[in-house]
Amino acid sequence: MKIAKLLLASAALAGFLGASQAVADTSGKKIALSNNYAGNSWRQAMLKSWEKVTSKAVADKIVAAADAFTTAENQATEQAAQIQNLILQGYDAIVINAASPTALNGAVKEACDAGIVVVSFDGIVTEPCAWRIAVDFKKMGSDQLDYLAQRLPEGGNVLEIRGLAGVSVDEEIHAGIVAGVSKHPQFKIVGSVNGDWAQTVAQKAVAGILPSLPEIAAVVTQGGDGYGAAEAFKAAGRPTPIIIMGNRHDELTWWKEQKDKNGYETMSVSIAPGVSTLAFWVAQQILDGQDVPKDLVVPFLRIDQDNLEAALAATEPGGVANKEYTLEEAKAVIAGK
Repeated sequence: MKIAKLLLASAALAGFLGASQAVADTSGKKIALSNNYAGNSWRQAMLKSWEKVTSKAVADKIVAAADAFTTAENQATEQAAQIQNLILQGYDAIVINAASPTALNGAVKEACDAGIVVVSFDGIVTEPCAWRIAVDFKKMGSDQLDYLAQRLPEGGNVLEIRGLAGVSVDEEIHAGIVAGVSKHPQFKIVGSVNGDWAQTVAQKAVAGILPSLPEIAAVVTQGGDGYGAAEAFKAAGRPTPIIIMGNRHDELTWWKEQKDKNGYETMSVSIAPGVSTLAFWVAQQILDGQDVPKDLVVPFLRIDQDNLEAALAATEPGGVANKEYTLEEAKAVIAGK
């Protein structure tokens, strides 16, 4: 997917829907974000997107409040307690990036029973009363092996960098990678570490396992770990394999430097952090009484060799390639357009 085309399409769609559509009277409603983790650049960008879009919505009196809350530890029990506190604080809707698809269901059901709208995204929940904005994370994993099969028809040894242990997103991407290896059996996963979707953690983990590994042809990732992996290979004096990147600015910068220097080729894929803004508008529309499907699907954002420069130019230093949603675009997603 080319970012420039995505942005142009979004602009055209907003123009098509028109600014004349009435904004509903949800001016007295309060929406909260319950977030389970903020320890990497993707989560920071997600929170920044939420603040940027929702602060304007509050200023424009579309809603009365849109407060964000992040737990101190990535624990489902802590997030469940957080949700229960938000119920007591009288929020009309709670948007959740969940630590677990099932462990929060009790708290989510309590919120629904209290008349509160619950919208989950990225890390979704399975409680039927909640809405879900999902990405096909399994496909995000399997697509990496499809790409490697094109680049390395003979296959080779693969190092897998996983995300945050125990989180459903990690498990789904891993399942996709496993499925990809099954589809392309010329590849073999010879090592696996947890990078927690963070460059420094990934670098340390890869550095720790490299001495025990044979020659590595490729590194499959989950986002936020590509640059750390590259630095670990460099420090170990080992050849740089094909490392799948995760749309972070430092990863894209490193990739461009290598591309300019020696023609290095790879691809990059992640969910746009601005999906939090889509979840906000979905909650606002439900509060407005609109008919919204319980399950919505958004595409992941992929960067390839030919649009690397455009993607890098559009990404803030320290940030992640992104897409933030307007109300009009959210209406289009809800309508299946």
